[in-house]
Amino acid sequence: MTWEWTERLRGYTYPLIFASIYKILHLLGKDSVQLLIWTPRLAQALLSALADVRLYSLMKQLENQEMARWVFFCQSCSWFTWYCCTRTLTNTMETDLTIIALFYYPLEGSKSINSVKYSSLVALAFIIRPTAIIPWMPLLFKHFWQEQRKTDLILHYFLPVGFVTLSLSLIIDRIFFGQWTLVQFNFLKFNVLQNLGTFYGSHPWHWYFSQGFPVVLGTHLPFFIHGCFLAPKKYQILLVTVLWTLIIYSMLGHKEFRFIYPVLPFCMVFCGYSLAHLKAWKKPALSFLFLSNMFLALYTGLVHQRGTLDVMSHIQKVCHNSPNKSSASVFIMMPCHSTPYYSHVHCPLPMRFLQCPPDLTGKSQYLDEADTFYLNPLIWLHKELPDDASLPTYLIIFNVLEEEISTFLISRNYERTAVFFHTHLPEGRTGSHIYVYERKLKWGNQQKMKF
Repeated sequence: MTWEWTERLRGYTYPLIFASIYKILHLLGKDSVQLLIWTPRLAQALLSALADVRLYSLMKQLENQEMARWVFFCQSCSWFTWYCCTRTLTNTMETDLTIIALFYYPLEGSKSINSVKYSSLVALAFIIRPTAIIPWMPLLFKHFWQEQRKTDLILHYFLPVGFVTLSLSLIIDRIFFGQWTLVQFNFLKFNVLQNLGTFYGSHPWHWYFSQGFPVVLGTHLPFFIHGCFLAPKKYQILLVTVLWTLIIYSMLGHKEFRFIYPVLPFCMVFCGYSLAHLKAWKKPALSFLFLSNMFLALYTGLVHQRGTLDVMSHIQKVCHNSPNKSSASVFIMMPCHSTPYYSHVHCPLPMRFLQCPPDLTGKSQYLDEADTFYLNPLIWLHKELPDDASLPTYLIIFNVLEEEISTFLISRNYERTAVFFHTHLPEGRTGSHIYVYERKLKWGNQQKMKF
C-alpha cells in the first residue's frame, strides 16, 4: 500500500465498489486481467452516462427539450469529459454524484426536488472526496436561505443524512483499518490546513483562471462567456458556484486540472444557452465545437501518454508466459505512480517502483526515494542493487534515463527487449518512449543455475 493508506488519508468506501466487482468476478471464475482492467472503467462510464442523462432531464424541466439538447451536446462533446468520465478517479465520482444531486436540488423551475436524495448524494460525495463540499457550499447556503422551515431542513434532513452517511463511512474504515479513523478530517488536514499537497507541485494563485479553467473548458470557453450574459437570473447560483470553487481552489498551492472537473457540467448550462441563441453562425459553431473537442478527446484518450499502459500489458504477457514466475521480478524506475500496478498484471510477479511519500516529519532537507534516485541514478543503483541476487529481471525506464545508466545496464547484462511510444511532448523525467530491459544471464551462469 502507498503512504496515503498508512497515513489513513484515503477511505475504503470508494475502492470497496471496485473490490466488490473484483470479488464477484473471482467467485464466478471470470477474474481475467482484461475484465479486471475494463469492469471498473465500464462501471464508472455507466455512472457518468447516468449523470449526463440527469443533466439533460434537469434542463428539460427547467427550460425545454431544445435547450436540454444544446446543453447535452456541449456536455457530450467536451474533451475533458471524455478524458475523465471513465477514469476511476475520486474526482470523477465526485462529478457524477454532483450532477445527479443537482437534479434533486431545489432550483427554480425544477420538478424533481427531493432534499433527502440530493443531500444524501452530496454527503456520499463528501465521504468519497471531502473537497466535494466546496462547490456545494453556495448551493447549500442558498437552499438554507430560501427555505421557510430552516429548523426542519437541518433537523429532519441534513443532520440525519449526515449522521447515517458518516457512520457508514466510519464503520467501513474501522473494518479495514482496524481502528476508528475519521479519514475526511485527515484528508482536509493534510491538503487544506497543512497544505502539504504542495510537495507534489505548486502553482501561482492565478493558475486556475489563467490556465486551468481555460484548458478544461477548451474551445467551449467563448461559448461559456457568451452564455453567462444570456442565461436567466435563476442560473446565477451556478455561476457563483463555479467562481467560488475556482477561488477556493486557487488558495491551495497544489493545483490540478481534475480538481475543477465537478463544475464543468455547470459551465455547460451556459454554453448551451450560447448555442441556442446563435443564429447565422450556429452550424459552423457546432462543427467547430465537435471537431476540435473530438480531436483532443481522441488524442488525449488514445495516444497521449499511452506507453505506461502498453508496457504493463507487455509485462502481464511476459509473466503469464514465463515458466519461472517466482524467479522473475520487475523494477519500474520512473517517476512514482507512472504506471498501473497489479490490477493490470494479475500475476504473482514481484514488482517495485520508486516511492515518493511526502515529508511528514518536518525535515528541512527531505528527499523522497524518487528524488534521491534521480539526483544520481548510477550511484543509487550501485548502492541499492549491489550484487546479482538483488538485480531484477526487468527494468522499465523512460528513454531519457538510458544514457545516464548505460554503464550499469551493460555491466549487468541488461538488453533492451521492448520499446513503447509514450508521448509527443516529453518533459523532464518523462520521456517520449518507454524501454524495457531484460537481464540476460551468460551461458556459464545459466549452467550453474541449472546445476
